[in-house]
Amino acid sequence: MGTLSVNQNKLQKRLRRLAGEAVADFNMIEEGDKVMVCLSGGKDSYTMLDVLMHLQKVAPIKFDIVAVNMDQKQPGFPEHVLPAYLKELGIEYHIVEKDTYSVVKELVPEGKTTCSLCSRLRRGTLYTFADEIGATKMALGHHRDDIVETFFLNMFFNGSLKAMPPKLRADDGRNVVIRPLAYCHEKDIQAYSDFKQFPIIPCNLCGSQENLQRQVVKEMLQDWERKTPGRTESIFRALQNVQPSQLADRNLFDFSNLRIDETAASRFVNVVNI
Repeated sequence: MGTLSVNQNKLQKRLRRLAGEAVADFNMIEEGDKVMVCLSGGKDSYTMLDVLMHLQKVAPIKFDIVAVNMDQKQPGFPEHVLPAYLKELGIEYHIVEKDTYSVVKELVPEGKTTCSLCSRLRRGTLYTFADEIGATKMALGHHRDDIVETFFLNMFFNGSLKAMPPKLRADDGRNVVIRPLAYCHEKDIQAYSDFKQFPIIPCNLCGSQENLQRQVVKEMLQDWERKTPGRTESIFRALQNVQPSQLADRNLFDFSNLRIDETAASRFVNVVNI
């Protein structure tokens, strides 16, 4: 691609800076890591790969990148697109073939959302493959907006205050998941994908479903952002500034043993008597 415009250059620098900050803040990548970059063919994962390849060149540590795509055997999936793109980049890559599409279509009733089951099947397959190739980190392309949306989804529909952590040890204890785009805005990623002209592969299984709860939450947040710019950013900052004593989770804060501070009470009495 040719010379970047001023705005394109600023955008590229911003994404690289924010990803670099997230990687550093959460110690996502360490010396000698083998990072398995999960590539779906969407704008987020393409941008993540692009940013990590740049980071690999400029970082003070050495780490390897392996791109991995999972072919879920969806009808019409263009099998040639990703191999051609990755060969041109000249990086190591693997295509993992697993027919989760048929499983999802068989188990999920018509009209119901497939995302939850599809995600679990895909995640399990990728965890296993990460073990097979000796990957020490598994990079996913979730961004700041995904994290905020997940926070509201869990609050509205699951009754819990949790989101997507930038770094996570999987339940099996054998895999560490990282999200290098955790500080990046979706609108920036979309703009970057547009001018880089990544060969986008649309999801014909879940991305086209109109009755997704996530889409409802996304539209709600977009409406808030239009009315009060900066609100989404403030919500994301709140996820980094949790005060357990101001909530109601007894597992996080010992409310039952909360008592008057006798020392403070004594000092107050002394001041009053003076």
